[in-house]
Amino acid sequence: MKKIKVGIIGTGLAWERLHYPAYQELTDQYEVAAVCDHNREVVEDWGQRLGLDLSKDVFTDYRQMIRRPDLQVIDIMVPIPQNHQVAEEVARSGKNIILEKPLGATYEQAVATTELPTLHGIKMMIAENYRYSEEFNLLRQLVQEKKIGDAIFFIYHSTSCFPCGMVKDTFYATEWRRHPEYRGGDILDAAIHDVAGLRHVFGGIKHLSAFGVPQTDEFSPYAAITVNLEFMNEMIGAFSYYPAGSEQQKPLVGLRIFGTKGMIYLENTDCGLINVFYNDGGHELLGFKPKRGYYNELLNFYNALNGTEEISVTPEMEIGDFRTIHAILQSITDQDIVKVDRRPEYAMA
Repeated sequence: MKKIKVGIIGTGLAWERLHYPAYQELTDQYEVAAVCDHNREVVEDWGQRLGLDLSKDVFTDYRQMIRRPDLQVIDIMVPIPQNHQVAEEVARSGKNIILEKPLGATYEQAVATTELPTLHGIKMMIAENYRYSEEFNLLRQLVQEKKIGDAIFFIYHSTSCFPCGMVKDTFYATEWRRHPEYRGGDILDAAIHDVAGLRHVFGGIKHLSAFGVPQTDEFSPYAAITVNLEFMNEMIGAFSYYPAGSEQQKPLVGLRIFGTKGMIYLENTDCGLINVFYNDGGHELLGFKPKRGYYNELLNFYNALNGTEEISVTPEMEIGDFRTIHAILQSITDQDIVKVDRRPEYAMA
């Protein structure tokens, strides 16, 4: 099969640290043929690193780049407020799309983004790396195979310490994340990964109720949130997200899934190990390679374009993750229980 020619929109941190390393492993599948960024110095540096022609393959206006007939896929890595607009213009050009989550800055934009593949006859994959990661796919397999019997409930605690990251060379230091122009701030940007992982393992969510600790820092409306979740398969659990600080005690709370015959424990997505504890005293330690979601998503999209696989994370699935985040924010505001999913297959595909 021939290499697929890709154009890159946005050569910031997501490109440098997440997507580019995956493309380096997939040089038999993809050719990065053009790059675009509003910062000319940055994009020209990437053009040189990639061996591109600076006069033909390097752009500061993505509208010019997507006119190129040789590009088959456009990988979009822009600030959240630009996601829908850029995706819509790329879709109109007839190019297939890899789009970073979330689908838009508003729920209306997210819905409109899900309609683009049908409207314009293209393929679109949402780069939700937790759904493609080894750890969450292993967790899902363990639950489906009833490794600990019937799964009954879970607790999942996630921290990010946004203030810590703002003073370092991290995603949190970017201006548009520090002063977000979208509802939920860091909760929509980062906690959506945790939500996607939970929905990937357990399926659609029937109801949720949430509480939040308000704060004045712009990066998030809440210093911490806690959410009670009821899934369509009768699984229940509690998810908490703490963007204003960090968890110092080790091991971390992490994700703990309790079943009729034992418990599954994932400390975090970087630890490389999943513990399975059995009620009879038995124990298994299962290894995984962290941060493989980026590689797996690009390989899945390549195979989908060549007709050998289906796209694992479609816009129709990802909007469920988006809807869950907005349900959490709504529940906190209304102080009420909120209904979330109606079609569980979108969470489980």
